[in-house]
Order: sequence, then C-alpha cells, then structure tokens
Amino acid sequence: MINLLRKILFPFSILYGFITSIRNFLFDKGILKSHTFDLPIIAVGNLSVGGTGKTPQIEYLIRLLSSKYKVATLSRGYKRKSEGFVLADANSNAAVLGDEPFQFYQKFPNIQIAVDANRKNGIEQLLSQPSKPEVILLDDAYQHRKVKAGFYVLLTSYGDIYADDFMLPTGNLRESRSGSKRANIIIVTKCPENLSIEEQNKIRIRLKLNSNQELYFSYIDYDEFIYSESKSIKVDEIKNADKLLLAGIAKPEPFFAYLQSNNDEKLVFPDHHHFSENDLVNIKDKAQNKLIITTEKDYVRLKNSVLKEQLYYLPIKSSFLSDSDNFDKTILNYVGTSTRNR
Repeated sequence: MINLLRKILFPFSILYGFITSIRNFLFDKGILKSHTFDLPIIAVGNLSVGGTGKTPQIEYLIRLLSSKYKVATLSRGYKRKSEGFVLADANSNAAVLGDEPFQFYQKFPNIQIAVDANRKNGIEQLLSQPSKPEVILLDDAYQHRKVKAGFYVLLTSYGDIYADDFMLPTGNLRESRSGSKRANIIIVTKCPENLSIEEQNKIRIRLKLNSNQELYFSYIDYDEFIYSESKSIKVDEIKNADKLLLAGIAKPEPFFAYLQSNNDEKLVFPDHHHFSENDLVNIKDKAQNKLIITTEKDYVRLKNSVLKEQLYYLPIKSSFLSDSDNFDKTILNYVGTSTRNR
C-alpha cells in the first residue's frame, strides 16, 4: 500500500526536485547568499531523510580532533523544547538540547555543544564566547546552504544509497542526487564488515564520483558491554537472557539483531520519540523484572525515568572497513591548513 501511494505521488517528487534544484542553483550562482566564517567548519549530513549514522560519524570526528583543537558541535536540536541558541551546560538535558546533542555533551564534556536551527546565528554565538572554538562540526547541515562550510562529509547507507533513490515523497531524497557533488568525502555507512572489494567497486561506479572526491566504507561497531548509570555487563553474558529491547531510532534492525535471543520482546518507537508517562508505564509492565536494553540515543531521554533501575544502553561507534588513516589525514590536513591560514 505504501509503495503504491509513493508511485501515485511521483508527480509531486518531480515538483519538489525542481524546487530544490532551483534553490541550489541560486546558491551556486551567488544569487542567494551563503555566509562563510574564518575558521574550519565541517558539515556532516546526507541527501536522504534519517538513518545514515550521522551521530557516530560526528563522534568519530570529535575523537579525532578534540585532542588537538578546541572543538564545538552545532546541531538543530531536533524535537527539543527550547528555542534559539543554547550552549550546553550542567543544567542541560535532552529536552533542552535534543537527544543527540545531549548525548554528545554526556560523552564529551570538554568540548562545546550548541544547538540553533539558524546555523549562521549559532556559529556567530559560538564565536562570541570567551573561549572560541577552533573547529566547528555542523550536524545534519548538508542542505543548510545559508552557511558555506569549508568541508562536506556526505553519508549514504549501504543497501539504500542515494544513487538508487528518488525525491520525496516517492523516495527519501531531500534533494537530487546531483547534490552529492558538493561533498569532499562520501561515506557508505552501515556496511557488512566483510563487504568485498568487488562490491565496493560496484558501489563506487554507481555513485559516479568526481575525481576530487574521496570514498570510504564504514560499519557500525557495537560495544562488548551494555551500561547502566552505575554498572556494566558483557553482552555475551546477557545474549541468552530474557530481556526487553527498546528502540526509538530510524533503523533499529541491526541493534535488535546484535542483542536478540528467541525469547526477547521488542518495542519499536518512532525516531526521536518523546516517551510519555503512559509509554513508560506500558514499558515497565511489559518488562516486569527483565533487563531493559535500549540505544544510547534513547537512553539519554529515559535514564531518569521510572525505568532507570533496570535500564541499560548499548554504545556504538563508526569504524572504517579500510583506509581510516587516509580519512584522518584528509580531515586533519583540511583543519590544519585552514587554521594556519587564519
């Protein structure tokens, strides 16, 4: 039924694609103004809606850069209850920042975490702080062309690459495939760990890269432990135990597959779901005395709830199938060169 509806809506995809192409043309020609800033800015995003692994990729860049530079992240703060520019501090929570920025703040307390739907204003506010960042990472800002980043990292999911997709509402693309040409680096995310060189080359051909673009393949690397507020347990020790698996992310299937045994119960919620009191009561009733294991993104919204005594999360990170040294070198060269030129 959904596929039929998408086919019926194909004319609207053509219209939407035309509108976004005109917008990009106006930015490309300088008719619509893009603002630039005198420091290295890396934008991480995608052409499609949701589920390409932006959060673990931002965390990878934080780990790479934060030992050498003063790093800040700037996100929209999707579904937060605050407005305007907010700089994370000790009073912040997921409701104020949004779940992903609050996750950054919990994991990387020594960098600046900010949210603002207006990226230009957000960058200006960060640069007005007493301790100015030396590098800014823009989260989910590939289509935010009112700011021109110095470097673009485009993500596309294995098995759902943009070269095979269509514009909304028929497909999942926010803009046409030609938007990929703005990227300096393209990463095919969520690959199988054993993806062959032959298959990688086939994908490379389908993506039709420009000669100046670099292509990498990454996979989701799951932690060997699950964590609560006060303890950790090896995944091997709970694999066959009865438990409730809970996820409110775009594509939860790999998370479930990594943890699930035959007797486990799964609860799936929409991406960035706001858990109501009724949700929490229902989850607790279903779990009884079992462990509740959720994603790291969901955990930051649930850790102070009635579930906290039995609640654990599974961390993930982005890892490259190969050539991670080349990726690191490209990023560090861009940031180092931009910093010296300031």
